[in-house]
Amino acid sequence: MRLSEQSLYVLAEQIRTQKISPVELVEDVFQQIEEKEQQHNAYIDIQKDRAIHLAKEAEREISEGKYRGPLHGIPIGIKDNIYFANETTTMGSKIHQHFIPTEDATVVKKLREAGAVFLGKLNMHEYAWGATNDNPFYDACRNPYDTTKISGGSSGGSGVAIATNMAIGALGTDTGGSIRIPAAFCGIFGLKPTHGLVSKANCFPLAWSLDHVGPMTKTAIDSALMLDVLAGYDAKDPTSIQCVQPVSYAGEVDISLENLRIGINESYFFNQVDDEVEKRVREAIQLFEDSGATIVEVDVPALAHVEYAEMITITSEASAIHHDNLIEREEDFGEDVRFLLKLGELPSAVDYLRAQQIRQQLDRQFQNMFQQVDVLLTPTIPFVAPSIGSHTAIINGEEVPLLDHIIRFTGPFNLTGLPVASVPVGFAHNLPVGMQIVGPAFDDKRVLDVARLYELLV
Repeated sequence: MRLSEQSLYVLAEQIRTQKISPVELVEDVFQQIEEKEQQHNAYIDIQKDRAIHLAKEAEREISEGKYRGPLHGIPIGIKDNIYFANETTTMGSKIHQHFIPTEDATVVKKLREAGAVFLGKLNMHEYAWGATNDNPFYDACRNPYDTTKISGGSSGGSGVAIATNMAIGALGTDTGGSIRIPAAFCGIFGLKPTHGLVSKANCFPLAWSLDHVGPMTKTAIDSALMLDVLAGYDAKDPTSIQCVQPVSYAGEVDISLENLRIGINESYFFNQVDDEVEKRVREAIQLFEDSGATIVEVDVPALAHVEYAEMITITSEASAIHHDNLIEREEDFGEDVRFLLKLGELPSAVDYLRAQQIRQQLDRQFQNMFQQVDVLLTPTIPFVAPSIGSHTAIINGEEVPLLDHIIRFTGPFNLTGLPVASVPVGFAHNLPVGMQIVGPAFDDKRVLDVARLYELLV
């Protein structure tokens, strides 16, 4: 097995013990980039010389006994709406194609301090406002299992880079599902942390009350290692929350299968789902039950109104951010983003406030639900990756509007800010399927622990 095919967790231990050097690893990753990037288009910008320099620096420090931790010497890609000081950050757009931030995003600063090796900036849907990563300015990011299919977005480059071994870890952002959708479509692990746990300072916003930053990796323990570095209060982010009790997310699993209570909501999360996708998710749930977990059917009535609340909130907030450019530079937006930004100008203050009332109801009902269960399991997306350029998806042979359905299962957890991971659970129609593991607020370790238990079961 090539070095770049191994998990972050395994590679970190080999680097720590100097069985391999960061330079060897980075060179292997760049060999993968040379072999696969043209086909998959995961990157907007690749910085090989800088990466080799950082890898040599990491190798020197480790040889001198100055090992910084599990991310030291690990090659990581950064989504291109996350600021990297003195380096072009395009937001996947034409309008910001020459934008150069003067400061790192807090998450980049933390990775830099941890000794990560930065590979470059990853492809994304324009302004993160879309779930396909079909970018009119930087070309579509193509699925690792079928290049005629979408990667999912908006963090499509991150998903593809991990799946094709063109990065060992990656950062994504998630406002309606933008970490979890490409994770599901690309067959990798993606974590949307609790809102406020990971700083968004110096990350270009899509919708400020819904935005999250999180890791995308091969496995749950890999994401846990990244979260150990990324998590923490940041005064620069007004939504950042000071957690009283520090947590080691990559520490020992502290929940057992025999005591695990799994919530299932049939009426919303298993409604209008492709049969093959549903089969893979139910098989994963059955695996938990066969191993001693208890399955509990739960009811969350406010989910009946969640799609309205999600669309009103995300479109209104996104359009407020881009309002001036929409007036002055309308033609410089891609067609799909321009449509969504115009749509976001339409809701009234009453619509927005009603949406926030639904959020409050949903939040209370999920809090009550987590008195009954430890985690909730759902499909990540009700279908497999559709073709690039398509505006529809296929559910049991019928075409459905792509935009209406692609964030149907992911969006509720942006509204509530709950921690949720997408874990791969096999294939349907020869394409990957994801399952969401959802936990209570600020119990991201529970989500990661359950994901680690699942990976052991399979």
